[in-house]
Amino acid sequence: MTEYFILKFLHVIGATVLLGTGAGIAFFMLMAHRTGDAHVVAATARIVVVADYLFTATAVVAQPVTGLLLARTVGYGLGEGWIVASIALYLFTGAFWLPVVWMQSRMKTLALTAAAAGQELPAEYHRLFRWWFAFGFPAFAAVLAIFWLMIARPEISL
Repeated sequence: MTEYFILKFLHVIGATVLLGTGAGIAFFMLMAHRTGDAHVVAATARIVVVADYLFTATAVVAQPVTGLLLARTVGYGLGEGWIVASIALYLFTGAFWLPVVWMQSRMKTLALTAAAAGQELPAEYHRLFRWWFAFGFPAFAAVLAIFWLMIARPEISL
């Protein structure tokens, strides 16, 4: 039973980090963007990129590991509908998150360059921001759906 609670604790912490870091990053990037100030955007994006690599990437790796170990410990089959749906949504989220990581890095570089030159944020930055913003909605919704699946564990027939 101790193994179960340790795995469950780590899995819940990982899920919380994913949701919390994602929401925090989105909030801070949006607030920085709204200033229109290349210096503010550059400073914020620098921190956001570090946070994504440090916290989000760590949780992205930990979640499937703890999830699989937890399922094995409890005796859930990986073919159960709610687990299959959770894994599919996790992969869906990753398909949006990976480009977002690149976009954030590129937006950071563009903002740093503009700030150093005393210029406005370039058109490429604004285009990337629109894509970054749009990618956040389906990814965030999928993470919320995964939370619901983990809590409710509904009967889903495949």
